[in-house]
Amino acid sequence: MKASKQTNLDEAVKLYSKGHFHSAFHAFEALAEAGDSIAQAWLAALYVNGEGVDADLHRAFEWYGQSARQGNTQAQTNLGAMLMSSQGALRNEAEGVRWITLAAESGDPFAQANLASLFAKGRAVPQDDAAAAQWYRRAAEQGHYPSQARLGFSYATGRGVERDRVQAFAWLSLAAQHGVGNALNALENVLGDMSAEERRAGASLFDQWRSRTAASTRPARLMPIAG
Repeated sequence: MKASKQTNLDEAVKLYSKGHFHSAFHAFEALAEAGDSIAQAWLAALYVNGEGVDADLHRAFEWYGQSARQGNTQAQTNLGAMLMSSQGALRNEAEGVRWITLAAESGDPFAQANLASLFAKGRAVPQDDAAAAQWYRRAAEQGHYPSQARLGFSYATGRGVERDRVQAFAWLSLAAQHGVGNALNALENVLGDMSAEERRAGASLFDQWRSRTAASTRPARLMPIAG
């Protein structure tokens, strides 16, 4: 039974990957109604993006909720984001933070990045630069490029962590190679203050993290909370 469900899910994903959104929608819908949490998260995403069906944030919210309550971390992340931003439901920041935190603690890098942003801003949680840096690091270590930039900025300025040019160089370099924000400009500023020894150490650390995070990213299915 499980093998059959997985086969059906794989087929639905293939349909989506080939751009057959209408057929993919019906395939995911059948699986979602049968209780498959992964299909429920996919179905919610189709409703968000209007792929194979008219966009409907209320329906997306409902399906993310069903998936999230079954423990799907991506659904928990997106459900939390929708609650924080009044997408498909009334704003409920306390409940949004609860879902985002649950997903972050389960290892979802997008949830970790969102939670870091909330701590950095003091939105719905006490403002805490150290907590923000810790969550940015957990997301950065999984290859989340914007978090790599944020962590690099933190090390460059000493916000929430002890200032460290070697760490700043490594994380800003990782973000800069993917064209994230102002990472390249910040990297140039850090480089100007680094000794030759620090540059060698930074390059070595960059190489270590580049090899560890190269294949660990995945696309977001819903716009995250702005950092």
